[in-house]
Formats: sequence, structure tokens, C-alpha cells
Amino acid sequence: MPKRPSAAFPSAKFLLPAFMVLVLGGCQTNGIEDVTGALGVRSDAAVKADAKPDMDALRERYRAKPGDPSIALAYGKALRESGQRAQAVAVMEQAVLAHPSNKALLAGYGRALADNGNFQQAFDVLGRAHTPEDPDWRILSAQGAALDQLGRNEEAQQYYATALKIVPDEPQVLSNLGLSYMLQNNLPRAEETMRRAHERNPTDPRVRANLALVLGLEGKQAEAEAIVKADLPPEQAAAKVTALRQLLAKKQQRADR
Repeated sequence: MPKRPSAAFPSAKFLLPAFMVLVLGGCQTNGIEDVTGALGVRSDAAVKADAKPDMDALRERYRAKPGDPSIALAYGKALRESGQRAQAVAVMEQAVLAHPSNKALLAGYGRALADNGNFQQAFDVLGRAHTPEDPDWRILSAQGAALDQLGRNEEAQQYYATALKIVPDEPQVLSNLGLSYMLQNNLPRAEETMRRAHERNPTDPRVRANLALVLGLEGKQAEAEAIVKADLPPEQAAAKVTALRQLLAKKQQRADR
């Protein structure tokens, strides 16, 4: 049974909307708020930092051959990574209409929908991107993350469990599962799961930030800060610690209202 939150830390339900990001393609980000979470949008700073210099070339290629699935997929991904979420949805939607059985396009469309906050539709589309006979653990994990965004945590955990049968102890899936427990305010189980993810990939900034967030919510501030700044240059470590403190303080203020 999920445990109720104590008065020592803010309710985890306040953490979901603003700090969830898509964990599908392994993209690296910088701030605590950018790397924390399972599914959703990234900060403007992150998307601007990742903007592709060849966007104009991709746009021209797409305009010349809008029906080419590989070009549409590349252009849609570039739009997502540059923060043009609605445009990415439009491009991928047209591509899927033209190629409704193309699983790569369906997966890209699902990612674009999730980035744009259309979580129910993203879940449904991602379900068409693979079959029970040929499951894809990344898509299963993304479907679970979409369900977490919809508040359907127990269902989400079933998807993570299925993904973990395909790739036991995969850090990305464990991290998403840990966040799911966090959203249920089951912080001890969230910590246990996040520690497993961190042990298997201690250098992944998303996993590191997620573990630090859970520890911070439990009141283990010193350990949380040590994990955040491990193996980082002093200036970058200080910035991440500051971001973590601000995030936890903001959640505490909301919980106290």
C-alpha cells in the first residue's frame, strides 16, 4: 500500500506537472528541473541549448519531400528538440496519416504528443507503435510515463514491470518506476528503486537528479546534494545544488498552503 506523506516533506503530487520530461531517446540536459521526471516538457533553456543548427536544411528537405518517412521523422525530432512542440505534432500527424502502419513514425508521433502535453493520445498512439508479439521496452516505459501523467500510477507500474521483463534492471525504466512510486507518496519504495537505477548507471544525470529529488523529499538533504554534485566541476555542481534547493523549497511552500 502506498504510504502517506509525512509533514516533513511536501506531497509528491506537486512535483508532476512542471518537471516531467520525456525519457526515450537518452538526450542529455543540464538543470535539475530538466532531468527530473518521466514524461513531459523541457525548459526553454534546455531546448534552446539543444537547438539544431541544420534546422533550415531539414525544413527544406521536408518541404521538398513531405511524404518521405525518414525525413519527416528527422524533422519532427528536430522540431521537438528545439521546443517547437505543436509544429512537431503537426508534422508527425501528417506523416502517420500517410503511413499509418509505420511503427517508427507512430513512435515519433507518440513522443511529439507527449512533449505537447497530450498524454492520453500519446499513450494510445504509442500502443500502436509495437505489438505484444514484438514489444519495445522503450515504448512500454513511455506508455507507463504517460499513465503517470494521467494519475494512473498503478497501471503505469504494470507497464514498467513488463518493460523490466524485457530489460531487467534497465536504469531508465527503474527511474520512471521510482518516480511513479514518488507520485504515490511511497517515498521509501521510490528511494529503493531509484538507488537500483543509480547503481546501474551512476553517470546518467536524469537518474542522479531523480534520486536526489526523492532523497530531498525524505529530508535527506546532505546525501541528496552529494549525489547531485558528484563528479561535476565545482561551478556546475554548485548550480545544480542551488537548483535542487530551490525546487524543494518551492514544493514545500506549495504543500504548506
